[in-house]
Amino acid sequence: MTDETSLRLTGVQKEPLDTTQTDVVLSTSRGDIRGILHPASGSAGVIWVCGALGGLEGPSFGIFKDLSQELTTEGITSLRLDYRLPGYVPPCVLDVLVGIYFLGQEGVEDIGLVGHSFGGAVVIQAGVMSPQVKTVVGLSSQTYGAHPVDKLSPKPLLLVHGERDQNLPADCSRQIYQWAREPKKLVIYRHNGHFLRESHDELHDLLKDWLVKKLKQEAAQT
Repeated sequence: MTDETSLRLTGVQKEPLDTTQTDVVLSTSRGDIRGILHPASGSAGVIWVCGALGGLEGPSFGIFKDLSQELTTEGITSLRLDYRLPGYVPPCVLDVLVGIYFLGQEGVEDIGLVGHSFGGAVVIQAGVMSPQVKTVVGLSSQTYGAHPVDKLSPKPLLLVHGERDQNLPADCSRQIYQWAREPKKLVIYRHNGHFLRESHDELHDLLKDWLVKKLKQEAAQT
């Protein structure tokens, strides 16, 4: 990770926040990336990223944090990652790739990526670029930057959108779904807006089931 289109990881700082999560600073050749690590015992992990403003909690009442904590009981590590330069796809993709590299150093080799809104395009691009990525999930995704999705196969893709999204219409995920190759799944929640709060419980169960199934299936094959 040393050429001009990459970041070089130069150091890692960790500070426990409690018994289940650790504040992580990934120092790179172009600045620091902050994250929250939820370590588990298995070889599978998830990286979660937010929209164009960055952040760590995720949509639907902080669903990224909740699921990160729950997935540790399944042996799945989570890294909730903030961007160095929110709103710009190429550097944010590099941030995710650094996160993947960091997890590899932690013994986590089979990785799922989940991104909301702007982050949907980010995780699609990172998923295409990294062989460690085994599945990609886009929530309320934008189409800008998502065109490489046709190269994601055979990695499974899950797209979720709200029909009443006034920030990015549900047709964005429908378009990405059309671009993508199998295996792929599209879920539209009829009464949901951009942050998918109206179907929180359904979204929670969908994401947990999808990630556990896809990542454990991958681990069983390796």
